[in-house]
This record gives sequence, C-alpha cells and structure tokens, in this order.
Amino acid sequence: MKSPVSFAMLALLASIIASTPLAIDMYLPAMPQMALELGTDIAVIQQSLSIYLAFYGVGMLLFGPLADHLGRRPLALFGLSGFALASLALSFCQDAHQLIALRAVQAFCGSAATVVVPGIIRALFKEHTAKGMSYVSMIMMLAPLIAPAIGSAVLWLGHWQHIFLLLALYALLILGCAWRYLPDPTPRLDGKLNLLAGYKVVFAQAQARPFIATSMFSSFAFFCFLTAVPFVYIQFYRVDEQSFSLLFALNVGALMLANFTNSRLVVRLGSPRMLLVGLTGAMIAASSLVTVNLCGLPLWSTVVCIAPLMGCLGLVATNADAIILMKFPQHSGSATAVIGTLRFGSGAVAGPLLALTYTGTPVPFASLMLCGVLAIACCQWWARALAKA
Repeated sequence: MKSPVSFAMLALLASIIASTPLAIDMYLPAMPQMALELGTDIAVIQQSLSIYLAFYGVGMLLFGPLADHLGRRPLALFGLSGFALASLALSFCQDAHQLIALRAVQAFCGSAATVVVPGIIRALFKEHTAKGMSYVSMIMMLAPLIAPAIGSAVLWLGHWQHIFLLLALYALLILGCAWRYLPDPTPRLDGKLNLLAGYKVVFAQAQARPFIATSMFSSFAFFCFLTAVPFVYIQFYRVDEQSFSLLFALNVGALMLANFTNSRLVVRLGSPRMLLVGLTGAMIAASSLVTVNLCGLPLWSTVVCIAPLMGCLGLVATNADAIILMKFPQHSGSATAVIGTLRFGSGAVAGPLLALTYTGTPVPFASLMLCGVLAIACCQWWARALAKA
C-alpha cells in the first residue's frame, strides 16, 4: 500500500513523538557528571527519569480526552511551547530539586504534544494503522539512536546544561513546522467535556484489555533496560561514553529494523500474528539474557541478547498499540492516553524496582525484563481465551 501522506508529514509526526526519547536519552551519558555538579548521587539523578515518566503519564490522562474534544493541533502547539520553555529553564538548573521539578513540567507539557499523534495516524491510515505506526516509529527511532551520541558530544564540547538548551531549540524548530503544516484530520466529539467518559468506553471493551496490558508490560521491560543501561554499560562493564553511545545505538538500530520489517509484513500477516512473532523472539532473548548474566559472561554476550530483545519488544508494542487504536476510532485520544499512562507509569516503576533489587550486577535488570516478557505471554493467553469465549 502506498502511503496516503507525504514523507515530510510522516517526519513531522515522528519529530513530535521524538521529543520524548530525546528528553529521556540525551542526558543519560551526563548522569554521572550531573550528580557530581549538583552535589547528589547518581540514584537521585536516575529518579529524575522516573519522575519524567510519571508526569508524562499523568499528562496523557488529562490531554487524551481533551484531544478528542478540542482537537489535536491546538494541544500539539501548546505542548511543544511548554516543552521548549521547560527545557530552557532546565539549562539554568542549579540543584537536584530544581532538576526534578522542571523535568516534571517538561514531561507534562511534552505529553500534550505527543498524545495527539496516534490519533492523526489512525485518521490518515485507517485500517492500515499498524503500517502507519511502523513508518512513524521507524523515523522516530532516529532520535534515541543518536541521542546518547549527541549528549556525549555536548559533554565533550561544553556542559550538561547545554543538552537541555539543545532540547529547547529542537522543540522551537518543531513548533514552527507544526504551526505551519500540522493537520487536524479527526472530527471533534460534540457535547459537554467529560474526562472520564472516554476512559469508560476504552475500559468497557473487554477484548481491548489484554492488548492494553500487553503494551504496558512491553514498556516495563523496555524501561527496565533504559533505566539500568548507564549502570550496566558504564559502571559495571566500564565502557567509555563514546562506546556507550555505540552500544545504545545498536539496540535502537534493532528497534528500527523491527519496525521496518513490520511495515513490510503487517498488511499481509496482520497485527495479531506479528505480535506473536515478536513475543516468541522476546521470550528466547530475555531467557538468554538472564542466563548469560547469571553465568557472569562478558559484555558481548549481554549485547548479543539485548539487541534482538529490543527489536522483539518493538514488534510487540507497535502491533498491540495498533490493535487498540483500531477498536476506538471515535476515542483515539482517550485510548492513546490509556496506553501512554500505563506505559510510562510502568516505566516509572522500573527505577524503584531496580533500586530495590540492586545487587551490583546486571542480573536484576535482566530478570525484571524477563518478568515483563512473561507477563506479555500471560496477556496474550488472556486475549485468546476471550476470543474463544
């Protein structure tokens, strides 16, 4: 199927979503330096990631139903503006408390911009939503692919505050493009705004619940990796910042390859089958990751397991999201908010769980990722049981 929209429009939609992975990944290499200069330990800086994820989820809860009633374009412009201002303020941050507070504001505003994109994709691609999601995800993955490298380059040329200044400039650039070109193709819901009405519709659909849970647990597994990766690569395996960027890029490359594969096969095979393909691969890769870390094998063995695991989790998440959105054409904003809130809420839980299970080795993060994959398998068993009922 030929794409119903131009590459430039796909790139704009991907760029809006990319504000979140850029805000998450660009400062990962700077965490040790930030902890030193802000007079705290790295665990506090890592908690700023959990705070970001938590407030991103809270923002989606509010802005999802608003998108269905007020339109997607106004929220995108508001969110990008607030994200830019918060990023600028972060570049002048002086202590850990300011960092955490401003990251919360940055996440809250960023959620307003990104929550509208799946609904726009759903309106443009209709029954081929999974293909559209794969296109946008594949382009968007350039952000986490290059974000740590950009962060490392900024640290080499300047200071960690410049990372947030660069984020502010990025948001302003995308704001200008969105102001000029972003469409609002979905009709607005009539009647009085009721923030809970859309959520009632979403959760009342019993067959959607297993896929909502699938999306949540795939994100939990992903954020376990994302939260732990600075410790695993930099502190445990002692790689330098440049090597960290390359290793991180390898995993993002696996995600991009998975989305490319999905865009080519999903129309023919369907989202449910592609989801099961991803789950099977994730089970194998996650089990192998736990095994190699329990055996204390070297860095290369962990890298070889994580890359396919990331790609398979990407297959699972993309197709689960597409299945959900197809079930709610009139409430895509609320459905996206549910997906995003549970996704980033589960990501916020990853940090405390990793801290609670900390042993000084990569075993806890590998075990938690395996738990997430096993939970996905349970969700798909649940979906099959409902389909047969």
